[in-house]
Amino acid sequence: MKAVANAVGLKQTALRDHFWTPYQELVTGTVLPYQEKILNDEIPEAEKSHALANFRIAAGMEEGEFYGMVFQDSDVAKWLEAAAYSLSVHPDAELERRVDEVISIVEKAQQPDGYLDTYFIIKEPEHRWKNLLEGHELYCMGHMMEAAAAYYEATGKTSLLGVAERMTDQIASVFGEGKRFGIPGHEEVEVGLMRMYAVTGQEKYRDLAAYFVNARGTRPEFYVQERDARDFQVFGMDPNERDYNQTYAPVREQTEARGHAVRAVYLYRAMADVAAALGDESLYRACKVLWNDIVTKKMYVTGAIGACGNLESFSKAYDLPPDRAYAETCAQVGMVFWAKSMLDIEARGEYADVMELCLYNSTISGMQLDGKHFFYVNPLEVNPGFSGEIFGMRHVLPERPGWYQCACCPPNLARMILSLGKYCWSESADTIYAHLMIGQKASLSLADIEVESAYPWEGSVSYKVTPKKDASFTLAIHIPGYVGAKDLNVTCSGERQKPAIKDGYLYLNRTWEAGDEVSLQFPLKVRRLYASARVLAAAGQTALMRGPIVYCFEGVDNGGQLQALALPRSAQIRTVKETEGILKGCVSLAMTGLRDEDEEALYRDEPPACREAALKAIPYCLWGNRGLNQMRVWIREQR
Repeated sequence: MKAVANAVGLKQTALRDHFWTPYQELVTGTVLPYQEKILNDEIPEAEKSHALANFRIAAGMEEGEFYGMVFQDSDVAKWLEAAAYSLSVHPDAELERRVDEVISIVEKAQQPDGYLDTYFIIKEPEHRWKNLLEGHELYCMGHMMEAAAAYYEATGKTSLLGVAERMTDQIASVFGEGKRFGIPGHEEVEVGLMRMYAVTGQEKYRDLAAYFVNARGTRPEFYVQERDARDFQVFGMDPNERDYNQTYAPVREQTEARGHAVRAVYLYRAMADVAAALGDESLYRACKVLWNDIVTKKMYVTGAIGACGNLESFSKAYDLPPDRAYAETCAQVGMVFWAKSMLDIEARGEYADVMELCLYNSTISGMQLDGKHFFYVNPLEVNPGFSGEIFGMRHVLPERPGWYQCACCPPNLARMILSLGKYCWSESADTIYAHLMIGQKASLSLADIEVESAYPWEGSVSYKVTPKKDASFTLAIHIPGYVGAKDLNVTCSGERQKPAIKDGYLYLNRTWEAGDEVSLQFPLKVRRLYASARVLAAAGQTALMRGPIVYCFEGVDNGGQLQALALPRSAQIRTVKETEGILKGCVSLAMTGLRDEDEEALYRDEPPACREAALKAIPYCLWGNRGLNQMRVWIREQR
């Protein structure tokens, strides 16, 4: 097996997009400074972090005790990674100076043998590497590797990369072929190692990543034996819960996505990256089996995964309750990362469609438009008074909090948004693959391409191509699955082209001249989606989409009691361009629906009276920005 293309570096792209540029500006201008203050405990009303203080204590720079979750270090690592991407898209000397200060603290905290985990350095140094099930050492170090790779790519500075290299050598001195057997309880180090391999070219990092991937599930009793050999615990996790951490079978024999959703997709991304690097057909086949299980049986209409609040996990096939969804932001971010890794192996529209679905819906729904409030859980239905309060729904908060103790999601979202340029392209020796219709300038090996995009609100995108060396190459543009070939209008420098679409990509093979422009036009129709009859919670209901955007109904627009609303199958749905307020610039949907009259009696013999009602739906990603109110994606449909 040979991967079809190579990844494109973030510095090769510069987003100029009416939808995504404001998000990047929000992250660089508000989110990163706010999170930096959080990490330094400078926001009194927010949940205490103490994450940077933990590093200073471990470095001997101040006195104190470790505070926070066992994986608190990862918040700093992800902030460093996001800051590196910020410097790539928006150079800022002052931010770079502050990042260098944090890196110097991290360097001082690292132990002489390369070990780096503040929980065990400060609190339990005698227990290093003795609790892989719960300790999160490899998880935290994996995130620091990703930060190191990103910062090296952004600045060329090697200080954090040196930390990561020493740390990785320490891991390799303990684990690997012919050494001690071990696998991380929370997958992530595999991803970090592959990022280290990508920036250094050193095969030892790739090989150690492959070891951790291939070892998983080969010794089912490992965590039980580990527990029996130690005299301490962190969370008291059950080592027999093999689904939870994907150890129920060797990775090539796993046919279902099980357990903790974030752990799972981090593993699957690493599997894809290792498969691409080693040309491992069997590993890629395993990825495809797991991908198919998720997208055909376990994915919400928003692209969200992880339906079960118990253990933050996948549930059984077709169990997708909207009001009890877990749908952790990190899981959706992980799906974006995994989808891109799959695209680098094989350009298939199904991967790009899911990446797009998650990007425009279930990831950015995790952040308020003020950049200071964040969801951990992204439900498809919220009912104040029930959500966040009653048993089984306490995890479903109706409003985004400012911060929380387990704060993995906010910096994860920040690093995804700022690194978005990397997910737009792949490139081989003779083909450029354009995966996302995002406005930008891209400097690729074969050509410079300027993308002008009205997407996702309008179906209009153009690509201005300036070839570099060899002017004969192929431009392959992802065409979303909802766009039919008959509806697609393609012109190249004004000449109409007959679309040649294969596996969801439009292939244009020609000898390019400077200034050649490919223009795509396609209608964005409002679509009604219906779930399989096996999805109990969506029976008799419909969801609305236009382009890649999933829509939802909020009480603030529809008078509350959203469960009393119905949408006739014959109802016409109109698009409305919002011109003011927090929704300014987006396209909302207007329609005439029905409302059941509210009755005081708990039960009655006759059906409720029904009247017409003006209904409005807004993009799901924007819900929760106008105060506490109801929200739902699925609405009853009346035939």
